[in-house]
Amino acid sequence: MSAETIDVPHRGLLTLCVMAATIMQALDSTIANVALPYMQGSLSATQDQITWVLTSYIVSAAIMMPVSGYFTARFGRKKLLMTAVAGFTLASGLCGAAQTLNQMVLFRLLQGVFGAPLVPMSQAILLDSYPREKHGSAMAMWGVGVMVGPILGPMLGGYLTEYYNWRWVFYINVPIGVAVVFGLIAVLTESKTQQMRFDWMGFLTLSISVGALQMMLDRGQLVDWFSSNEIIIEATLAALAFYLFIVHSATAENPFIDPRLFADNNFRVGVALIFVVGVILLASVALLTPYLQELMNYPVLTAGLVLGPRGVGTMASMMIVGRIINRTDPRLFLLVGLACTAYSLREMTTFTPDVAMSVLLVNGIIQGAGLGFLFTPLSTVTFASLPSHLRTQGTSIFSLLRNLGSSIGVSVVMFMLERNIQVMHANLAPYANALNHGLHTPAARIYWNLGTLSGRAMLNAEITRQATIVAYIDDYRLMAILALAAMPLVIFLRRAQAQPGEIAMAME
Repeated sequence: MSAETIDVPHRGLLTLCVMAATIMQALDSTIANVALPYMQGSLSATQDQITWVLTSYIVSAAIMMPVSGYFTARFGRKKLLMTAVAGFTLASGLCGAAQTLNQMVLFRLLQGVFGAPLVPMSQAILLDSYPREKHGSAMAMWGVGVMVGPILGPMLGGYLTEYYNWRWVFYINVPIGVAVVFGLIAVLTESKTQQMRFDWMGFLTLSISVGALQMMLDRGQLVDWFSSNEIIIEATLAALAFYLFIVHSATAENPFIDPRLFADNNFRVGVALIFVVGVILLASVALLTPYLQELMNYPVLTAGLVLGPRGVGTMASMMIVGRIINRTDPRLFLLVGLACTAYSLREMTTFTPDVAMSVLLVNGIIQGAGLGFLFTPLSTVTFASLPSHLRTQGTSIFSLLRNLGSSIGVSVVMFMLERNIQVMHANLAPYANALNHGLHTPAARIYWNLGTLSGRAMLNAEITRQATIVAYIDDYRLMAILALAAMPLVIFLRRAQAQPGEIAMAME
């Protein structure tokens, strides 16, 4: 799209429309989290299966995001944005009406496909619609929209689920989407179109590789991993498609991803770090939500409110970074961010179902602040030395790796959770026998009488509960170690000063 400022007769209404589209898409990345346990019962899904509701959306959005620029140039921004909003709205309604897990996953895939262009296109339209001297304020508004979604998501999702039902976390998009479509019809002008060559071979091989890898991770626990032919086929397909993608990218004239991107040291290290950030960003929420509702017995609305301070911490730290990043080495912020994130995750390894709500709130603020300290500086140093003609593609890969990290992270931690529950249950069960003197106390005999069927069932339930607590701790510890392991990567980055617009890129 053109970087020139265009004449917009209804700039305020246009801004409202594109901001609504941005918030709608950003909201859907978190609003479904607190409703997952309720969806699990309605859709007859296991705990690891229900996470497909999250990963299917993230993966499809990640794959389609780099294609947004091509479709904008080929068909025009008005047609593409209206199609994206209308498709996202329809897919949201279908998600709300889904009766089976397969239907839900399919409709979430569609939601991700149509939602992928919304955030980058809204940013580009705002930049085109405001004069250059107002780009800073325009990007500030846009950044608030991107951040408001994840902050409001858990709280709004909790409210809708508590007072209506989980289907309304999707239905709420329908009236907003319809209003946005009519608003865009009235105020958005069409951009010039042009014929462009698109590397379909590169796009398809990368998409197949990512999709097959995600299927392998999501299905592995259910079918016993490599003892299943399905997993062997998916792993082979992922590896073969990725090999073809690498070979094609190295030999094609205009590849889907230009290999010259990875000749830049800061870009290589930056995308590795954003992958780690993506893992921690969503996986920690995906773990904490069922912990609050199933082990701590929090109502869904309370669970949503407890998750809210993460977003507040993120927004506060991003505001601090935005004010002083030009006077400070961005690498220091990265170290602080990783340290805060690792510290908060380390503290989560001490959680029990009796942990005070105040501890949860403070921990959420610290964790959110750590992620906020990472986003903007990481964007600054990642693109600092990248040639300007590669930056558009670079931002797409940056977003792709972040989303891919999120989807893989959720799949891996949920697999580890299920596996460790089984392992810990097997380790604890031998101690539940008649020779254990602790089971012969008066209180234990009341609840866990080994002489009765109900007593043995209650004892088994308590063993499962304790095994689950330990399994959550193991996952939190794994993510804390990952955050600490990423810190040495910072020393390989070269210092760079923030440039206009880079803070905005960090939030995409």
